[in-house]
Amino acid sequence: MKSWFQRVLALVITSGLLVWVLAGARWQELGSALTRVSPAEFLLAILAFLASYLLRAARVHDEFAADTGARFVSVLRLTLLHNASINVLPFRSGEATFPLLLKRWFGVPTTRAVVALLWLRIQDAFVVLALAAFVWPDLPGWLRALWMLAVLAAAWAIPAWARRHPEIETRSGRFAATVHRVREALAESTRRSLRGWMWTLANWSVKLLAQAWLLSALLQAPLLTGMSGALGVELAAILPIQGVAGFGTYEAGGAALMAAHGVTFSAGLNAALALHLFVIALALSAGGLALAFLPGAQPGFTRENADD
Repeated sequence: MKSWFQRVLALVITSGLLVWVLAGARWQELGSALTRVSPAEFLLAILAFLASYLLRAARVHDEFAADTGARFVSVLRLTLLHNASINVLPFRSGEATFPLLLKRWFGVPTTRAVVALLWLRIQDAFVVLALAAFVWPDLPGWLRALWMLAVLAAAWAIPAWARRHPEIETRSGRFAATVHRVREALAESTRRSLRGWMWTLANWSVKLLAQAWLLSALLQAPLLTGMSGALGVELAAILPIQGVAGFGTYEAGGAALMAAHGVTFSAGLNAALALHLFVIALALSAGGLALAFLPGAQPGFTRENADD
């Protein structure tokens, strides 16, 4: 009942926000903004997004290649399909693509795959939050420093907790066994923690710069304004309740942070909507090309080989 309530609530919020965004979007102005972006600027944004896809695939490949022998092109295919799924499927259900394909193609146990995805998302959130501390408007210096310290402390604490490995015999019960399995999987995912952080930081630096570049071109505004909008749309993705395909929350998050730089809310909504449509179109195009041309499962691997 709780799950269905969250889904219905998400659908209601999405519908309301989407109507609000579409009603506030001046489509003629949106078209005019798109014409202000030159083909060269669009091409640069596309190349930057593709680079971020490669960096994300490298992050996943680095974690699982030693255990599965997975080729980079196969992991890239998985990453692109996962990215396309989470951009269009409702209620973040596209996230399930990641553990499902890891098990089907490479035999990665479900618990390991789900916890790896969880750690990946935790790293994403920490990096975005850390970067937000630098560009959040009108924030006192001491609060920025405190913000960064809190993020760094949390980023250190989770791997430290996972690597403690208390003996399962000291506790009994199904819950304790589940916690132990999750802790073991998390310890495995954080084993290459430093390299994982480097891949994640590189990916988000490229992705946020690409979004900031496109937003600033759409608005003919400074890059810092675009960076605020890029962080706004990504911070909106951390919210516990998401709109269908992110519509509504995505645009509102970007417009809210750009408003602090003098961008009217209406103009911010238009620019964020254009960026959102661009991101979805590119994700679907890349996912479709990956499905058509990149290899999936390892040669000779069958689902029966997968470790339950």
